[in-house]
Amino acid sequence: MPISNIDLDTFVAFMDISGFKQLMKNKERAWKALDRFYNYGYEVIRRNRQQNNISVEGIFISDCGILFVRACNDNKTESLKALLRVVRELNRKMLDDDFMLTTNIAYGHFKYQERIEFEGIEKNPIYGNAYVSAFFDNETGKPKIQPGQCRIVKQNLPDELIQSIEDNNNDEILCMVKKRSNDEGHYYFYWMVETPEEIKQFEKEYTDTYNIKFAGMLKALKRYRHDERHFR
Repeated sequence: MPISNIDLDTFVAFMDISGFKQLMKNKERAWKALDRFYNYGYEVIRRNRQQNNISVEGIFISDCGILFVRACNDNKTESLKALLRVVRELNRKMLDDDFMLTTNIAYGHFKYQERIEFEGIEKNPIYGNAYVSAFFDNETGKPKIQPGQCRIVKQNLPDELIQSIEDNNNDEILCMVKKRSNDEGHYYFYWMVETPEEIKQFEKEYTDTYNIKFAGMLKALKRYRHDERHFR
């Protein structure tokens, strides 16, 4: 089903497959990742397409997906929750096949316009500060987003939504949206846990895996380091 034109303030999520450049060294593995991403994306969006007058829609290009919310009301909290449900389900399905995604979400103006198509060319402009913000947060945001993470750019978020995120600890979705230490510019959505109490332990284990990887790099460097006297 084609996507209708849209021109409004909304939530936009930029998703991509983590490590896809590395995956491309194995054509079968790379194709499997794309096949799962597209199929799961279609399945999840179709099932969540219209709920409570809120529709989550998506455009998939190469290893990236652009998801956005089309709402018939001005309930920004419900719009964000609808998007996060889709993000959570798509991440979990990809994880079952041993693929990880990164997801960057921003709020702001978003415009998509369907154009006349000719054989051999398709023109569908996508623009707006929400898309730009989500994309650049993925590319150059600080701190650098890590595989499996989903985060929301805090800039431009409506005040009432920030209040909902920080005050609502009982909502099934919003209770999984938290600040992260040393990062004042984002909220993080912990789609991979079942309860807020698991977040702290998850963060510890995730950080430990990075530290182990870093320690392994140091070990390899030191093992093959040559003493300075060898160069005299």
